[in-house]
Amino acid sequence: MSDLIEGYLGKTVEGKKSRLPAKLDYLQSATGGFLALFMWGHMLLVSSILVSKDFMYTVTKLLEGSFIFEGGNPLLVTIFAAIIFIVFITHAGLGMRKLPGNFKQYQVMRAHSKSMNHDDTKLWITQAFTGFVMFFLGSVHLYIIMTNSADIGPYASADRIWSEWMWPLYILLLLAVEFHGTIGLYRLCVKWGWFDGENPRETRKKLKQVKWALTIFFLALGFATLVAYMKIGIEHADKAGEKYVPTAQIMEYKLTNKTVGGIA
Repeated sequence: MSDLIEGYLGKTVEGKKSRLPAKLDYLQSATGGFLALFMWGHMLLVSSILVSKDFMYTVTKLLEGSFIFEGGNPLLVTIFAAIIFIVFITHAGLGMRKLPGNFKQYQVMRAHSKSMNHDDTKLWITQAFTGFVMFFLGSVHLYIIMTNSADIGPYASADRIWSEWMWPLYILLLLAVEFHGTIGLYRLCVKWGWFDGENPRETRKKLKQVKWALTIFFLALGFATLVAYMKIGIEHADKAGEKYVPTAQIMEYKLTNKTVGGIA
């Protein structure tokens, strides 16, 4: 235990420089980068509702492994959500190492930030705050997905957002995720020297522009998607709990009944 504590301080008990902080930084960067890219992919998948209910239903079934299991298996979604949850908690735990340990430390950090008026320091504070928010809201969201993986679809998701009053949580989570994720990827590029080129200062300026462009894009996409689900939820409120049936199945059912009835 003493080795671990000393490792956090950058030295071992023998007084040698510890490599543990660097290893933890690398793990934090790796988990953070993975989660940021995952959230972008997740946003693109859930935004399938903007195309149509049928398209969103098809995407959901593909994620349930419908190409392997007939009708899909929601257990696959539960397992994947559990894996994401483990990575999420690991990243949060690693990130907490660099947060102020008490209010006095926070005041000192805040005072330094104001005196320096440094943009990257402000971004770090925003990232720390949104990370704190995400720890609670993201945990709730992942728990809901893990325990309700069979209830994902145009109607089930919309009912959860509107009829079960989850939309305030998703608004806050959307803001926290998109700011935290894009800032995190920007800081990863700066920290590890990706894309530095011959003029790191100019590269950092361009990276910041890309970061804000991505933030605006995914916030716009996220809010458009949330509004679409809320609209469906409002329209479906009197039938909350009803499962969505894709158009192809309805047409097949009507055609079968018509044929059996001898009309065809």
